[in-house]
Amino acid sequence: MTALWTAADAARATGGGSTGDWAASGVSIDTRSLLSGDLFVALRGPNHDAHDFVAAALAAGAAAALVDHPPANTPQARLLRVDDTLAGLTALGQFARARGRARVVAVTGSVGKTGTKEALRLALGACGRVFASSGSLNNHWGVPLSLARMPSEIDFGVFEIGMNHPGEIAALTRLARPHVAVVTTVEPAHLGFFRSVEEIADAKAEIFLGLEPGGAAVLNRDNRHFARLAAAARAVGVKDIVGFGADPEATVRLVDCATGPDGSTVEAAVMGETIRFRLSVPGRHWVMNALAVLGAAVAAGADPHRAAAALAGLDGLPGRGRRHRLPWQGGAVALIDESYNASPAAMRAALAVLGATMPEPGGRRVAVLGDMLELGSAGERLHQELAGPLRSAAVDRAFLVGSEMAALHAVLPRSCRGGLWPSADAAIPALLSFLEPGDVVTVKGSYGMRLGRVVEHLFAQSANSPNSPHSPSPPSREA
Repeated sequence: MTALWTAADAARATGGGSTGDWAASGVSIDTRSLLSGDLFVALRGPNHDAHDFVAAALAAGAAAALVDHPPANTPQARLLRVDDTLAGLTALGQFARARGRARVVAVTGSVGKTGTKEALRLALGACGRVFASSGSLNNHWGVPLSLARMPSEIDFGVFEIGMNHPGEIAALTRLARPHVAVVTTVEPAHLGFFRSVEEIADAKAEIFLGLEPGGAAVLNRDNRHFARLAAAARAVGVKDIVGFGADPEATVRLVDCATGPDGSTVEAAVMGETIRFRLSVPGRHWVMNALAVLGAAVAAGADPHRAAAALAGLDGLPGRGRRHRLPWQGGAVALIDESYNASPAAMRAALAVLGATMPEPGGRRVAVLGDMLELGSAGERLHQELAGPLRSAAVDRAFLVGSEMAALHAVLPRSCRGGLWPSADAAIPALLSFLEPGDVVTVKGSYGMRLGRVVEHLFAQSANSPNSPHSPSPPSREA
C-alpha cells in the first residue's frame, strides 16, 4: 500500500524541516491509540504538552514525530520540525484535501452529526472507496487530523464539523472544502452561547462558505429553519439545494415508514424515484438521518439504490443508541446506551425509542438522565419539558443526575421519581439495586455528566450475574 505520508511530502505540506527518511501509514496525536507506522503530532494543550511523549511514541513504533522543537531525549530521532504543531497538522490536512480526487461530504447539525456521518460511511462504501473521520473528531484539531488521515486514492470522503460558538464552522468548512454540505437539523443545543435558535441556524449555515463551486446543500425540509438555511446557501451562490423530510416539497421525501423496536421499513421518493429499504436501527430520527444520507449520496454522485440497501447493515453507535442484553440476576436487562451526549431534541428521540421498546414480562422502562449542558437561561424550562416525553414513553422510573435535572424532578409524578443525584457515581448504587430482570434502561446525558460511568457499572454488575457465561466488556469510546 502507498504510504500516507513520506518525509518529503510532509515537509512540502508543512514547510517544515525533516530529519531522516521515513514513511508514515497513519497520523496520531495520542500515544494511547498510536499504531506502529503513525506520524505522531505533538500538540500543545491547556493541560499537557505532547512533546513530553515524543520519545514514548517513537519507542512504540511511530514513523516520525511532528514537533516545534526537538525534545531533549530524542536528539537523533526522526522528526519533522515546524513553528507550530497545530498549524503543521492543519497544513497536512490542507495538503491531503488538495491532492485527492474524492467527492467530499461535510456534516453538521444540532443533533445526528456522528450517526449521519457513520451512515454515510456505510452507504457510500457500497458505491466506492470511502474514508470517514472516526468518532466525533469535529473541532479545530479533529477536522485537520481527519483530513490528514485521508488517503489520496479514494472516491468519497466524509467529515463531521461541529461548533459551540459562532465562526468555528466557517474556518473548518474552508479547510474541508466539501462538495456536499449536510445540515441534519437545527435545535436548541449550545443555546447558552447564542441569543436564539436563529443564531444557531446562522452558525450552522457557515458550512456553505466552504462549498466547492457547484456544490450542494442538503437540508432538513421539516425543520422550521429550512428557509433560513436555504437563503443563506443561495446568498453564497449555492444553486443545488436538496431538501429531505416528510414535507411534500422535499427532494428526498418520506412516503411511508413502519417503525418498530428493531428498526424501520422505509419508502422514500428520491428525486422522484421510489426507493424502499430497511433501516436496522430504531427511531424516527434515524429515518430522517437516512433521508439526509440518500440526498447526500445522490449529490455526491453515488447510486441511491446501493446506498439505501447498505443501510440495512447500520448498527447503533457506542454511546449513541447501541443496544446490549446484559445477564442480570438469573434473567437479563436490556440496555440502550445513549450516554455520549444529550440535547433536548436528542433526549426526546431517545425517550421515543425507549417507549417503543417493550420490556420483557414483568419488566419496566427505566430512564437514567443527566443534565443537558450549555442551554443557558432556557435550561430550566427545557429540562422541565422532558416530563411530556417521559410520560408519552410510559417510563416507569426516572433516575436523574445533575443540578439542572432538579427542574424535571420537581414536576414528575412521585411514582416516576427514581431519585435525584449530584453525579453519576452517586446514582449508581440505587440504580443497581432497583433494576430487575426484564427491565429496559436508557442512559443519556451530556458528555460532561459522565453517564458512561453508569454504563460501565451496569456491565460490571452483569459480569457478576449468576447466569453470565462470560464477563461482558463495556463499549470503547472515542471523544
